[in-house]
Amino acid sequence: MAKRTKSKALDTEFTMFDVVYEDGSRTSNRRVPTALLGGLDGDEPARATIMEQDEAISEKSGKPPLAIATIMRSGKAVVEQDNRKDERKKRSA
Repeated sequence: MAKRTKSKALDTEFTMFDVVYEDGSRTSNRRVPTALLGGLDGDEPARATIMEQDEAISEKSGKPPLAIATIMRSGKAVVEQDNRKDERKKRSA
């Protein structure tokens, strides 16, 4: 029987970033090619790539691009614990 190979994950081709703008707004999961990252510059090339993406978006929308305050890698989604269940347990005891 032939061995099935898995396809490449999307995460290996792109790295996701969260961007916070100076006006306080935020965008999540902005895609940056992983090949641009690393080396001595670290994640700094991601800023230039995201600024280029913002310029293209602003041309299409007719609004000026926002100034970027911070860029950080997106993490895995964290599921918040439902505190209501804990409160119900306390009441029933």
